[in-house]
Amino acid sequence: MTMIGYFLPMPRVLVIVFDGVQTLDATGPAEVFATSGRVRGKPVYDVIYASVGGRKLSTSSGLTVHTRDLRKIRPSATDTVVVAGGDDAPVIVACGDQALLAWLRRAALVVERMTSVCSGAFVLAAAGLLDGKRATTHWIACERLARMFPKVTVDGNAIFVRDGAVWTSAGVTTGIDMALAMVEDDHGRELADAVAARLVLYVRRPGFQSQFSDALVAQTAKSDPLGPAITWARAHLDQADVEAFAKRAGLSVRTLHRRCIDTLATTPAKLLDKLRVEHARTLLTTSDLAVKALAARCGFGNPVRMKRAFERELGMGPREYRVMHG
Repeated sequence: MTMIGYFLPMPRVLVIVFDGVQTLDATGPAEVFATSGRVRGKPVYDVIYASVGGRKLSTSSGLTVHTRDLRKIRPSATDTVVVAGGDDAPVIVACGDQALLAWLRRAALVVERMTSVCSGAFVLAAAGLLDGKRATTHWIACERLARMFPKVTVDGNAIFVRDGAVWTSAGVTTGIDMALAMVEDDHGRELADAVAARLVLYVRRPGFQSQFSDALVAQTAKSDPLGPAITWARAHLDQADVEAFAKRAGLSVRTLHRRCIDTLATTPAKLLDKLRVEHARTLLTTSDLAVKALAARCGFGNPVRMKRAFERELGMGPREYRVMHG
């Protein structure tokens, strides 16, 4: 008797785009999935750009993308849907596209993963797919997402969040980190690391890594005295205090306070605590340091102060954070 071989269809990655989509939101994750095939020497994912209407679209940088008509694509159980983001105007249009929202709702019942990059989270939220879930978006839009969609638990401290079959990532390049995590889920760490190396990524960032450093970089110009002072404080957390911070910035304590409020919407003391929490999060998940030693290294002085700072910033203590992410 002749056996007839049966081959499962290749998993598809459906990258949902629209006019004005942010280029890297769409192409970053797509390149990760496509590179998986180049590393393996054979296709691993079928990457498809899709839009309502299926036409040529222009991205934020002027790149032309040829898309398939989303309405003619039937979702399947092995699909990963990636909803890209963009600037406010095109995202608002996408959030009001009833054909797009209806397709996403239908697909969510079937596909393996429903995901978004950056402000693509607003589109998923408009479709009701983030209700009752934890999600993230670009740090600059986290407060707006929470305000517009109160049923969503917005995590402004993570670069990507996984809640069941729904994944959301923060700003722009974090879609690459999220896609690498999906490749690792599907094919193991070895392939994910090889893809990261092929793309010359300096380091693979875990989802729990803070957006806070990126926010500081984006908000603080090189000419601003806060920039070098923040760099110094991050490297000397065990000895940094408000007075030393002000001296490094070449400002009086009073002027430093005003500059931090105006530039970063926080006080110098709270800024230093945020930097300490950021560093402590990394140590909690990458080392076996005892909490007491870790608190001293990060400049908290004692575990009680560190616990309070963690609860204020993250809603949980250091020990709980280590259990969850370590």
